[in-house]
Amino acid sequence: MELLQDQVIFLTGGAQGIGQACALAYAQAGAHVVIADLNIDVAQQTRDALATSGLAVSCDVSDAASVQAAITTTLATFGHLDAVHNNAGVSSPSKSLHETTLEEWDYLLRVNLTSVLHTTRAAVAALEASRGCILNTASMVGLLGQENHAAYVATKGGLIALTKAMALDYAAAGIRVNAICPAAVWTPLLRQWVTEQPDPVAMEASLAHMHPLGYCPNPDVIADAATFLLSAKARFITGCILPVSGGAELGYRR
Repeated sequence: MELLQDQVIFLTGGAQGIGQACALAYAQAGAHVVIADLNIDVAQQTRDALATSGLAVSCDVSDAASVQAAITTTLATFGHLDAVHNNAGVSSPSKSLHETTLEEWDYLLRVNLTSVLHTTRAAVAALEASRGCILNTASMVGLLGQENHAAYVATKGGLIALTKAMALDYAAAGIRVNAICPAAVWTPLLRQWVTEQPDPVAMEASLAHMHPLGYCPNPDVIADAATFLLSAKARFITGCILPVSGGAELGYRR
């Protein structure tokens, strides 16, 4: 039997990047994946590439009604829900705190953090019924910090703390809650960002060097770890904040 055989997984931000890699990996492991994304056209393309039957739904994770509608569609289609992967997020702008506008702060907070409130409220009854699980895509910057990225760091740090609180709150219902923390990952957005730097070649070398294992990975390394955390192999793991970072957090290096 496949690792996620016949599970139904609601995945936000699953159209591209880390989310797309997770959607493909979950389906390869036997799951039915609901790709909830603002970019419905790309979400449908990813759905069409799945190894199992899936669903693409238009969803604005910052809007409670949109999230509720997407969860309702999921349950109407598949009849149950086994996992929610809160992966959708935004990272711009890259600014220090005093340079960040209130509108920018509010937007990052709504997409990266308040969205988890929306998905949890909409899905918790179904997850209680299935004794399912929740996975949050956080970031190493939420553990370590990062210069000139204050609002983003705050949301990821908040998500890490929230993961621990949720794990305690829902343990009695049999719902596991974990978070995964990438460092740099070669997504389309990162590749575009590198091309915009003054010295793209040096920046690419820097991204490789920041990982002691020697390279900046593709999103499949995150998807593999996420598949494990959603599976019964991780049945006694909750409240875990898992770095998938090639050792980027281990200390100063020459």
